Amino acid sequence: MTYYKRNIDAKLLEWKDSARRKPLLIRGARQVGKSTAVRQLGKEFKYFVEINLESQPSIKQLFTKDIDVHRTCEAISATIGIPVVAGETLLFIDEIQVSQEAIMSLRYFKEDYPELHVIAAGSLLEFTLEELPSFGVGRIRSLYMYPFSFDEFLLAQGLDTTVNFKRKATSPLPDAVHNMLVEQLKSFYLVGGMPAAVTEWIESKSYIECTHIHNDILDTYQDDFSKYKSRVSPALLRKVLRSVALQAGGKFVFRQVADDIHSSLIKDALHLLTLAGLIKPVTHSDGNGVPLGAEENSSYTKYLFLDLGLMQTMLGTPASNILLSSDVDFVNKGAASEMFAGLELVKNHDCFQKAEMYYWQNMARGTNAEIDYLVARNGVVLPIEVKASTRGSMQSLWLFMRKKGLHNAIRTSLENFGKFEYVDNEAHDDVRHVDIVPLYALSNL
Repeated sequence: MTYYKRNIDAKLLEWKDSARRKPLLIRGARQVGKSTAVRQLGKEFKYFVEINLESQPSIKQLFTKDIDVHRTCEAISATIGIPVVAGETLLFIDEIQVSQEAIMSLRYFKEDYPELHVIAAGSLLEFTLEELPSFGVGRIRSLYMYPFSFDEFLLAQGLDTTVNFKRKATSPLPDAVHNMLVEQLKSFYLVGGMPAAVTEWIESKSYIECTHIHNDILDTYQDDFSKYKSRVSPALLRKVLRSVALQAGGKFVFRQVADDIHSSLIKDALHLLTLAGLIKPVTHSDGNGVPLGAEENSSYTKYLFLDLGLMQTMLGTPASNILLSSDVDFVNKGAASEMFAGLELVKNHDCFQKAEMYYWQNMARGTNAEIDYLVARNGVVLPIEVKASTRGSMQSLWLFMRKKGLHNAIRTSLENFGKFEYVDNEAHDDVRHVDIVPLYALSNL
């Protein structure tokens, strides 16, 4: 099977060669490509040992509270028939979430066998980690993985030159390049970034076949619901997940899920879906400075859906709605573009840090000003607005920048690269700078 390069490949190689290496825990939703990326890294080693604690329960028993990691590795080697040799072997422990003891043992690899390369991963890992708040502080490194970014989608199609050209751009691209990237973006809105769907698209160029893949993945996720904590029914989890998709782009309103379900149950469901990696909260911040989380208000939360392709399939969005739409209509279709922008910011975040997402809305009564995303850049708040075209009102952005004394912002849309300035007559003629970054180039930020 063809392996399509991922952004984390370079990070994994850095980890491999680091003298200060710690055992690595790869975190992310099911089917985003965690195991595949580790197997690809395994080709850099003389020996690759992969164990699965879910399908190999006898190996699970080797991880005990009184673990001796050298003895455990000898037993694994004898069971698998592959040598475990420091510096020559990559030991991959998959589905590690089924054993708390195995997770806790990772710290002992750092302390007692630091020269051995060890990576662990799991599909519902966060549920177990929640019960182990201090499982490996300072001794284990986490790496967060997500579905394909738009750049990865282009690279998988062999468009390396286009990606490099786009990444260097600061001024408008030639129309031919810009138009090609917009068409690719429209395809990505439907295909999404799940590895199986991307592979299907490259092989068949069929949106219908990609939809079948999406439905299979969604079925897998829903099958997992029964494994979650018993206090939330699978039926409610399905309902809340669909509601997140329907409410994309706006503050999540509990009563839109159902009138007769207590908000505490919906809150539990949102928490579990977040742990599963299927949704990601975007929390309101006052945005007066960094860190943005110091002024967050979780009562006002929007949610990102794991993958845009999955979301479009769940909502039954016809392909023609996207492929045949004008640019302005395309960006305004539901909240797909805002969703895409948020997911790109997450995917292009430092993979060794958990990406926290924020937005801003004016809390004053009778106002509806809102900034889609706030990010920190060089110790300063950078507001990001998702817009359809130059005709879109920028009043929210001007208001926010004035209130917070900011001079730089990003507007992202299907426009080509550009910039403009605004002299704020209401604030001592302060000059506000806005960089226009196309949606397809958010990885440039």
